[in-house]
Amino acid sequence: MSTPHIERGVAATPGQPTQDALTQEELQLAGRNHSMPLEALQEDITPAGLHYLLVHFDVPFLSAESWRLRLGGAVSNPLELSLEDLKARPAVTMPVTLECAGNGRALLQPRPLSQPWTLGAVGTAEWTGTPLAPLLEEAGLASDAVELVFTGADRGIQGGAEEQYARSLTVAEARHPEVMLVYAMNGQPLPPQHGFPVRLLVPGWYGMASVKWLTSIEAVTSRFMGYQQAVAYHYLQGPDGPGLPVSHIRVRSLMVPPGIPDFFTRRRVVDAGPVMIRGKAWSGHGDIERVEVGIDGEWMPAHLDDPLGDFAWRSWSMVWVARPGEHVLRCRAMDSSGALQPREQVWNYQGMGNNMAQRVEVTVR
Repeated sequence: MSTPHIERGVAATPGQPTQDALTQEELQLAGRNHSMPLEALQEDITPAGLHYLLVHFDVPFLSAESWRLRLGGAVSNPLELSLEDLKARPAVTMPVTLECAGNGRALLQPRPLSQPWTLGAVGTAEWTGTPLAPLLEEAGLASDAVELVFTGADRGIQGGAEEQYARSLTVAEARHPEVMLVYAMNGQPLPPQHGFPVRLLVPGWYGMASVKWLTSIEAVTSRFMGYQQAVAYHYLQGPDGPGLPVSHIRVRSLMVPPGIPDFFTRRRVVDAGPVMIRGKAWSGHGDIERVEVGIDGEWMPAHLDDPLGDFAWRSWSMVWVARPGEHVLRCRAMDSSGALQPREQVWNYQGMGNNMAQRVEVTVR
């Protein structure tokens, strides 16, 4: 029996795109992290166990009793807060769609070497926490503070340097009323893999901004140049920067693949007749205004349900009268900024923001 082709050694250097088979290193990442099964698009709120997961280093197992969040740096009143301190503050619960910036990376050719996402690096949960802005007011940001640096407890090596995972927001971005420190997911304490006991939540942005296992917030008077901010998460056409930083989620729609799948290829098999096509659409740049479904290249409008929330995906549906034969289904969305999903993805070196219209091959019997 033949064995899968797995590349080793130099070919696995991060950031060097390849057209070869998946590497052993990519398979390791795929085993640790996981996509949301596309059939979960039927649910408005994604169960925690089905929500996509990306952990850069190791999951830190923290004690709720001993955990503390320190807010310091360029402030007049440094704060140290326990989990109970945060829970005693005004609480907000809202549905928010999170998507990994690398969603769709594995579909690119040549393929950037990193977590090999196809389409399912997304999910929508009901997050509970307290807004960040009042805490910043209590801490008293210095007049020359320009950014807030958010640091998690997870630690590892990337880009040749040892680091704790850290990202920054400008002071103006951090003060947005929807930015929160969250401690619950779907009505339960955060699971360890999703950032227990507290994570940052930045609605409308790709998931890299919502730092998990949050331990400190530092106000700084110059731009933060940590690896995850200055090197990773950029739109680049080659290995050299600076490129454009990744921030808000690009408009996207996905459908629940209709019918039943072939186990190995996942190709769909559908019975002839009326078929309900359903899915979700979302964007960090505006409201979803239109979704279209393409059947063999002919685009037709879908029905939009009422929005789930300001920062959550929107359900859509359309009835397709399926005729026997081979068909290609696609879907695309447009948001209120005028952005429309492309039919083909514009390639970029890190494999970020890959929002091309989904393609589903279907056999109708």
